[in-house]
Amino acid sequence: MLLRGAALLITALALYVLLPSLTKVMGAWPRLLTLSPAWLVGALVAEVAAFSCNFDLQRLVLRTKGWFAVVAAGLVGNAVTDVLPGGDAAGAGVQFRMLERAGINADTAVAGLTAASLLGIGGLFALPIFALPAIIGGTPVQPGLLHAALLGLAGFALFVIGSLVIMATDKPLATVGRVLQWLWNRVPARKNKMKTTGLDTRLLSQRDAIGTALGRNWWQAALLVGGRLGFDYLCLLLAVSATGGKPTPSLVLLAYAAAQIVALVPITPGGLGIVEASLSGLLVLAGVPGAKAVVATLAYRLAQYWLPLLAGVIVYPLYRQRYGSMTLDDPGNGSAKPVTPIRHEKS
Repeated sequence: MLLRGAALLITALALYVLLPSLTKVMGAWPRLLTLSPAWLVGALVAEVAAFSCNFDLQRLVLRTKGWFAVVAAGLVGNAVTDVLPGGDAAGAGVQFRMLERAGINADTAVAGLTAASLLGIGGLFALPIFALPAIIGGTPVQPGLLHAALLGLAGFALFVIGSLVIMATDKPLATVGRVLQWLWNRVPARKNKMKTTGLDTRLLSQRDAIGTALGRNWWQAALLVGGRLGFDYLCLLLAVSATGGKPTPSLVLLAYAAAQIVALVPITPGGLGIVEASLSGLLVLAGVPGAKAVVATLAYRLAQYWLPLLAGVIVYPLYRQRYGSMTLDDPGNGSAKPVTPIRHEKS
């Protein structure tokens, strides 16, 4: 209860600070009618392709050929993440339970979706690499975007090094598990509760399961992660073009990567307010006029945030009709194990 209250307070404060920027972007709704329909349709198609890559990646790591359960669980989990303060854990929990109810093994779901999430984060940090040729070639870059590119490259280097260390050796991950276990057991609210034990061995087991989930299919997973990020970026690029702007693709890529990296910090549900404020400002740095940057941000968020949220609301009754109803606290078929919250990658 204390943690939920703190999350709600942090979300409320963040939204209060970001309210002017959010209001400015949301207030541009009437101007969507002035945008080029062809470019907007292209943006929507690109976002559908991004989500399709994401769900295909999940099918790959979950080792299932079915689409409905994966798509339904993904959309509903995404919707929960996008509406609840600190909703990543709740969204992941709902997604796991829906997958289990549909017959997918709980351990496979945890390892597979964690692997997919980590691959997505790694791919996001790698995006600035693709803008380097243009920067080296002399494309003028504002300091803010240049710093974002350097941050992404540094994050990618740390991600690769950290991943290699964790996958190749046991001691660092086991040490992290023991430290987290020590801290968790000393939380005042858990004073009279049973102490957590064996977190280090569970982390090592989950790491091995993640490696197994990828197996020889790692190259397919990498392609699907690239497709998800590429189509999502294309959606933004087409949204900017719909305003009549003539964006420089490499600079828009840097703006996109920086905004997505900022949104990784789950301060508000689905990055609401944070993405609008950061992306519209970063697009201005990328050379998009201020008014067009605001409308482009709104068009992009319509395709990337609002429509998928609505789709999650629509698809849940269809899932319930096929597999039965469930609640946030529903334990599924009784075999579900505690899950590790994962970052729901926005497509």
